[in-house]
Amino acid sequence: MSLARVAAAAGRSAALPLVLSVSAIDLDATHGTGDTDRIGFHDEVVLPVASTAKLLLLAEIARRLDTGELHGDRTVDVLPEDHAGGTGLLGRLGRTGWTVEDLCWLTASVSDNTATNVLLRLVGRDATARLAERLTLRDLTLHDSVRDVRGPGVPPVFATGTARDLAHLVAHAARGTMVSAGASARLLRWMRANTDHALVPALVAHDPYASDFPAPTPGALLIANKTGTDTGVRADVGVLIGTRRLVYAVVAHWDTALGASTERAAVHALRDVGRTLADCAMPPGHV
Repeated sequence: MSLARVAAAAGRSAALPLVLSVSAIDLDATHGTGDTDRIGFHDEVVLPVASTAKLLLLAEIARRLDTGELHGDRTVDVLPEDHAGGTGLLGRLGRTGWTVEDLCWLTASVSDNTATNVLLRLVGRDATARLAERLTLRDLTLHDSVRDVRGPGVPPVFATGTARDLAHLVAHAARGTMVSAGASARLLRWMRANTDHALVPALVAHDPYASDFPAPTPGALLIANKTGTDTGVRADVGVLIGTRRLVYAVVAHWDTALGASTERAAVHALRDVGRTLADCAMPPGHV
């Protein structure tokens, strides 16, 4: 099934009062068969991408763990200025010291905002910018730490980027070319632990706990992803692995003054794209 179906699914959002940006890459496309290896739908539009940009931070940590610049068992203290509300567990737990690996698992699995801030303080935003440049991710940028309130004098959003850049970051990991094979595999393992499957994977038959990732048993579909939720933003980026490996990034952005109905429409649009991606990765009836 052609990725053109994914672009068509994205196009069904055209009448909605929102921007939907979609990028998909078929890692197993065979040129000369008529298949295309990637599609984009408004995928170069720079938008707020919320917590999906935490993947860039995790990629830099994975790179440093692979080179030995950082050690996974190093303990880092959580400082008062690191604390942020919203998603996460650290603000509800009693310990103040956590290993680097602990913080990465928390960031990837429950999008822990406090853990994110600790890791960002540890490596610095400049390091994430250098990695983005190295991977030719021109528009994916972490602007600030995660904050409960954004007032004057601070960036208006945590991060911005394009669906194209987010998809290419995950494609690097899936191909093993995100700096190194070891760093790539580590990032995918962290993504596999994500607990939020309410967007792109919501209507997709898959086992989020199957232990055979990234090589599913015949007839099975596996997903590793990272979501992002913020005011007027829903985003999801990841990889579906079935008979084909499809990398995707979907970002929806809208004016919150339009009310809850637009938010519901955005979530529906992401799920519709997800269902189409799954049909491409695992055609119905294929075993």
